[in-house]
Amino acid sequence: MSIWAKVATAIRGGVNEAGEAIADNQALRILDQEIRDADNALLKSKDALTGIIAKRKLAEKKVESLKSSLEEYEGYAIKALDNEDENLAVEIAEKIAGMETELLGEEGVGKSFADSEAQLRRAVVQTESNLKRLKQQVDTVKATETVQRAQAAVAARHSGANSSMRSAVDSLERLKNRQAERAAQFEAAKELAESTVEVSLEDKLKAAGIVGGGAKGGDVLARLKAKRGG
Repeated sequence: MSIWAKVATAIRGGVNEAGEAIADNQALRILDQEIRDADNALLKSKDALTGIIAKRKLAEKKVESLKSSLEEYEGYAIKALDNEDENLAVEIAEKIAGMETELLGEEGVGKSFADSEAQLRRAVVQTESNLKRLKQQVDTVKATETVQRAQAAVAARHSGANSSMRSAVDSLERLKNRQAERAAQFEAAKELAESTVEVSLEDKLKAAGIVGGGAKGGDVLARLKAKRGG
């Protein structure tokens, strides 16, 4: 495959992916429109079924009317024969023959309408059933889509809240560490100041002769002799 063929293939693939993305994003809108189209087609089928039923009923009425007329003319023919009016009986018979031919035609038309009606009824019932299931599935998909969008929004907010919380916790921890460090510095400064005061005061007391210095050797020897003599 040449480089240009590969480029063309990649472009077609990109166009296909873009088309699928658009279709996915508009999936629910497309489904709703397809259901509306199916509803309209079903209504047209029902209208056609209504027309076929009407024509079938008209054909049946025509058949019943012809049968009634045939019975009537057969009676006329029998009377003509009873009256030995052969010519009239022949004329009536010709009339009956024509009516029987018409009856056969109307019965064929009626049967054709009846067959079409049965087929269309089955198609309408099947379409209604399929459309009902499709609508139920679409309702389920819509409900699931709504729930998932809500979950996605909550997850996004939760993620943002967690990020903000982590940032706040980190800031708080840093502040605590700084405060602990300052407290330690203050304590060290205080101890240093107290130590300096104590040393200075001790020196002043010693200088004033109020507080003696450390023990002297003579004092220690005298104390030992007294303890021995005792």
